[in-house]
Amino acid sequence: MRFRRWHRPEPYGDTSRKRAAFLRKRRLEREALPLFAEEIAAGQHGVDEEMARRALWWDEAERERRHQRAVWWRKGRVRLFALPDRLRARVREIWRTCPYPADPASFADFLHQIAVGKLDPWRPPWQFHPERTARITRDRSTFGEAFRQIGGRKAGIDPSAPDVDELLYCGNLGSGILFLRSRLRPVDTGGNVHIVARHHANAAQRLEIEVRGACSDAELVLIERLAQATETRPVVVQRVVMGGQP
Repeated sequence: MRFRRWHRPEPYGDTSRKRAAFLRKRRLEREALPLFAEEIAAGQHGVDEEMARRALWWDEAERERRHQRAVWWRKGRVRLFALPDRLRARVREIWRTCPYPADPASFADFLHQIAVGKLDPWRPPWQFHPERTARITRDRSTFGEAFRQIGGRKAGIDPSAPDVDELLYCGNLGSGILFLRSRLRPVDTGGNVHIVARHHANAAQRLEIEVRGACSDAELVLIERLAQATETRPVVVQRVVMGGQP
């Protein structure tokens, strides 16, 4: 932890400036009530006695300050070790680099700000945090603007078309990252799937696009529309269920 080392205090410094300030204080006390100046002077003690009293008080005050600081540090450490392990490790990490003074009052305030939610220990304000935004193409007008090809292979999808290209794409329309797989298939598949597509009569093949990821109905329609604009064959777009969830 980043704690300030407490050095042994220096003894009280008896200087000519302090003596002059004390003598001035005594004079002002007498001048404030000139009719009682002699009586006030009789009750005032000398400058040597005052310096001795201050030296004694200085040592006692320093001991009390050290004791109070130790109490505050112990209270702070109790609060620190009451945190969950992962959060405690993070708090210790950012305390080493934070701009707070290394004293118990600042440490107590540091823990309080985290406890009430005003300081996010995972994104402290004194560290630079670049904005994390998804790469989304706004106002998509073409399939190529919305999705980029990330792979492809030859796939024997059907005995009648043993060497059909299968292409992989990815993109983000706003709901999250989407992965698309496109391939050609005969129009009459006999399958029982829900298809959102424009059907072309008398077409021998169709371009089938499978969508993986969080995709709304509107985005599904948009994918079909953008893909169909680049194709003379009918385009079929369908969701692919992932992880057994509908």
